[in-house]
Amino acid sequence: MPVYVNRLLNLKKIKVVGFDLDYTLVAYKIKPFEGLTHSLAAARLVKDYGYPRAVANLKFDQDRAIVGLVVDKRNGNLLKLSRFGKVKLAYHGLEEIDFRERSRLYRERVIDLRDPDFQSLDTSFAISNGVLFSQLIQLKKEGASLPDYRKLAGDVNICIDSLHKDGTLKSKLKENFGKYVIQSPKTAAMLERLKSYGKKLMIITNSDYEYTRSLLDFALDPYWKNHSNWREVFDLVITFSEKPRFFEGRHRFLKIDEKSGLMSNHEGPVSSGLWQGGCFEDVQEGFGVPGDEFLYLGDHIYGDVVSIKKRCDWRTALVLGDLDAELEAIHETKSLQSEIDSLMKLKENLEKEADEAEMDRHTGGKRRVPESHIREQEKLNLRISELLDELKTHFNPYWGEILRAGSEESRYAEQVEKYACIYMTKVSDLYDHSPRTYFRPPRRRLAHEIGD
Repeated sequence: MPVYVNRLLNLKKIKVVGFDLDYTLVAYKIKPFEGLTHSLAAARLVKDYGYPRAVANLKFDQDRAIVGLVVDKRNGNLLKLSRFGKVKLAYHGLEEIDFRERSRLYRERVIDLRDPDFQSLDTSFAISNGVLFSQLIQLKKEGASLPDYRKLAGDVNICIDSLHKDGTLKSKLKENFGKYVIQSPKTAAMLERLKSYGKKLMIITNSDYEYTRSLLDFALDPYWKNHSNWREVFDLVITFSEKPRFFEGRHRFLKIDEKSGLMSNHEGPVSSGLWQGGCFEDVQEGFGVPGDEFLYLGDHIYGDVVSIKKRCDWRTALVLGDLDAELEAIHETKSLQSEIDSLMKLKENLEKEADEAEMDRHTGGKRRVPESHIREQEKLNLRISELLDELKTHFNPYWGEILRAGSEESRYAEQVEKYACIYMTKVSDLYDHSPRTYFRPPRRRLAHEIGD
């Protein structure tokens, strides 16, 4: 698959390449993984939070959430926003909010994600969160005894977070990595190629060392051609980094003893070995490389991309695995979209004629729009509506495309374009490009530069 380019990036000048672990360096099978998270969280809500027993029986429906949605904790809604922060699609529970009600709630608002009433779901880990939240809202709507919307959203967040932190989720994964983890020989080949070009390689992950070790042993170690294990490939591995905090200020490193797993305090620069915690400044100083010669790849738009752009000068790449199937759908619907575009152009021409006739009458003229034009416009409206309904069947049945909100880009697309130098559907896509590639974005055309 291609690498998509938002801004100039010369790999020849990159000295250090860093990777997030989960959903970046190692990909998961989204449906089994998020389904497991969903079921564990639902069961914990019943056992530890006193939720009704019916919650534990909820079935995971992957289509009910996509990356980039926003939770409205005040009204109990799940939202899709345009790049301008306007609500383009909304669900209350499992039912879509109609245009009139949506306008009543949000017409005058530009959604500001700094407002505590809103929570963004910006990573694949959040799919189970969005699905479970929607299902709980539906149960509440149907009369189940559940907390208010704000507490409900908070309980789901805390519950899913606790599954990651206390090791419950990771222990289940380790029991059967094959069910949940995608092994990738191409990723191993890509890493060895970068290494052969003299790039320093590192991992910065929020996962703990034991899980990181087990996951890399399974996902990558069977596929090395020129190395015996992942420890030989990566110069620096940082676990429990607590991103985005890692990029926000100075925090002490703990040195991990590979054999015993024991840790000791450390202060100062680092450039090799196994570590926990720390901060980007000590890494940058340790390698002796300026920020713009680092490239970091991750899947979380805020923790792995936005926080870097706001705090340091590293180059960024986003791994957007959810886009893989969507790209196939875009390719399949090219002729359909082309027909819609052509019909829209005809519609605009008819509308222009009608507007000009109205202006003529407004100034005392007698120009009229032929009846045939009115009938033609009605036919165009009907045909465009039919084609749009057909187009929707190729994408998520509830939310449509990830990077679009109607005819506009989605809020998530705006974040990707603004903060990610490049993006791709999987990290191994870099294998198809030389480590000396000069990525150049296509020239963006402004509205006034686009001809008729």
